[in-house]
Parts: sequence; structure tokens; C-alpha cells
Amino acid sequence: MSIPDLPPDLTFPRLGSTSKDKDVAFDVKRAAMGPHILKRWGWDEEFQRNIHEQRFKEKSFFKIQFKKQALGTFSFDVLEDHIRFGEFYIYPEFQGQGIGSKILKHCLRQAELNSLPVRLEYLKWSPVGSLYKRHGFVEVGQSEYHYHLELSIN
Repeated sequence: MSIPDLPPDLTFPRLGSTSKDKDVAFDVKRAAMGPHILKRWGWDEEFQRNIHEQRFKEKSFFKIQFKKQALGTFSFDVLEDHIRFGEFYIYPEFQGQGIGSKILKHCLRQAELNSLPVRLEYLKWSPVGSLYKRHGFVEVGQSEYHYHLELSIN
């Protein structure tokens, strides 16, 4: 699977299973989510790497690039009855500039092409929830640590 480029300058190369690709995705996660995880539990490098390894096996990861510069990552998988979106991390220096909204809208257009709802989850204390809610996602459940959201595609 691939995600089309977003002209004029955003591209989304799929990350493979190499150690370098895993490290790229982990670096973005650490930069974007590390401060939020640190406040709650402290940062346990081994624990976080293990979670990341598991997610990397389960999901298709894509790098967010602007003119070859890495801005972040996300996962996007087309399943039988929905699209699973997640692991959406943008380096802090690129946050708050509308990039996340632009990329999310682009991914939602891909979901429309498949006529499938989009499902995701995020940590309850992560500020990303406001982005998802602004784009129409609604809470459909929660666990001890995560909100589960869905956006129906008409």
C-alpha cells in the first residue's frame, strides 16, 4: 500500500522493516510523545522500544517528508471493515503550523476513496485529541489509557 504525495512538497514514503526505518519512527515518537509519557510514567527506553517494535510489526508506517526533510510519521492500514490510522507523530518544531491538519485531511480523503470509516486511538492526556475532534471524530469507547475514536465516511 502507498499514500499518494500531497503536492507541492509533502511525500509519504513507506517505512520498511529495517532497523534504520524503525529507529526513524521511534525517534519521532520519542520527540513528539516523550514529554507527555514522561509526565505520566517517566520514560522507560526499553519498555517504549518494546511497544514500538510491536506496533511496527502490526501496522504500516509512513514517513512524513517535506522536500526530503523528515517531519514525522503515521500508520495507515486498510482493513476489511475500516481504516486504522495512528502512530501520528510530528516533530515538536513542526507542530502548531497546520501540518497535522493537512496530513490528516489527506489521509481522510484516502479513506473516502475506500468508503470505509476511520478508527484510531490516542493516549488520554495527549493534546492530539483536539485535532481529531476538530475533524469530526467521535469517541466510541475508551480503555484505562486510551480514547477510541471513529469517523464515519459517507
